[in-house]
Amino acid sequence: MKHLILITAALALLAAPLHAADCYADYKAKRNDPLKLHYGVARISGACNVNTARAELAPRLAADGWVLLNVLSTFDDSGLNGRKSSAGNFFLRY
Repeated sequence: MKHLILITAALALLAAPLHAADCYADYKAKRNDPLKLHYGVARISGACNVNTARAELAPRLAADGWVLLNVLSTFDDSGLNGRKSSAGNFFLRY
């Protein structure tokens, strides 16, 4: 009986999806006519790296007329608070 409980518990743990840490990227973007620049922070749903962030952010920003200039870095939840005031209206907007 004891083994059955342990096996059931182990199977339940294996069946539960593992929660991946949230990923965010900070970036710079621009618009032309007239020139506007912004710094922002966005949530990334794929792999937490600069290449994935670039691939996800470029079309999101382009839909609003922005051109992605640079992805500065990727980070987890612990990096959000320090960037919130700098990103202003562009904090988690895209």
